[in-house]
Amino acid sequence: MRAKTKMIHGGITSDKETGAVSVPIYQVSTYEQESAGNHSGYEYSRTGNPTRHALETVIANLENATSGFAFGSGMAAITSVMMLFDTGDHIVMTDDVYGGSYRLMTSVINRFQLDHTYVDTSYPEKVEAAIQENTTAIFIETPTNPLLKITDLKKMAEIAKKHNLFLIVDNTFATPYWQQPLDLGADIVLHSASKYIGGHSDVVAGLVAVNTADLAERLHFIQNSVGAVLGPQDSWLLMRGIKTLGLRMEAMETNTKKIVEFLQDHDHVSKIFYPGLNDHPGHDVAAGQAAGFGGMLSFDVGSGEKADKVLDKVNYFTLAESLGAVESLISIPAKMTHASIPRDRRLELGITDGLIRLSVGIEDIDDLIEDLKNALER
Repeated sequence: MRAKTKMIHGGITSDKETGAVSVPIYQVSTYEQESAGNHSGYEYSRTGNPTRHALETVIANLENATSGFAFGSGMAAITSVMMLFDTGDHIVMTDDVYGGSYRLMTSVINRFQLDHTYVDTSYPEKVEAAIQENTTAIFIETPTNPLLKITDLKKMAEIAKKHNLFLIVDNTFATPYWQQPLDLGADIVLHSASKYIGGHSDVVAGLVAVNTADLAERLHFIQNSVGAVLGPQDSWLLMRGIKTLGLRMEAMETNTKKIVEFLQDHDHVSKIFYPGLNDHPGHDVAAGQAAGFGGMLSFDVGSGEKADKVLDKVNYFTLAESLGAVESLISIPAKMTHASIPRDRRLELGITDGLIRLSVGIEDIDDLIEDLKNALER
């Protein structure tokens, strides 16, 4: 089954009881049992809900996984994955990581003595050098947020296997339409499903897919114990979004490439971050492990003052956090998505005050380019 067909027909996509071609929304908390402890497979919706289960089978199918899990947010998904580990364990993490992930690791998870080290995972030798005796996992984003760095998934899998570590991949930017980390050797893949998978800025959710029955059992125990589950209405919205994921990803990438071409020739743009560029340091790796370069890009206009002026003048790019929706979004990471990272650390990573991040939507490309042109020139 090819990718676009899998988006429509993968997993559980209909209701066998009624013939409905869309999975019903089971807005229910508890289920009648035939006798004490004898039920039809569902007893309480924190443990399992038919609508959520349908979504979980779909994401497992799309990621070629053993099992899938749906959480109340991307951060709930990441937190639950981190609960697989024990006090005293150590995680090697991508340095250019989403600000919420940084906040979680440095201000919450660290209180449970789960240690971590940030490294530039686009350099395999730096990852291996950061591994300690108590290291249990490697956590990477590729492409990263917001600098679009690329990490070689096969090399990370080799390192993880060599040192008996779990490899966890945040696949939010690429989505399962462009990239399947489990096929390249990862153990766990996760998404902020609020982004591309939902695709319409109307749901907050997180998804996880795992490659073994043991991991599935352990993560289900955590999900049920913690209770950070996704509700049936939001599960249904994600399934609806998945059906058009392939079409949206292709349209967004087409628009993004044309915007990159425009920005390359503009005097007010000092640097562009997009893995589709031939001179991007991770271009060849990205081309080898993903079917597309995506709809995210960042560019630097030189200062925070100039960035603010650009944001003030755009009309079709909505100033907002999040990404991956049908409408184009614009943001300044230093003031928004990555504000929780100390400024010195941001500058060390290359997240300058003049860095602007675009999530390109599916509007008419001529309107988007005219909008950026007017904003940059004014």
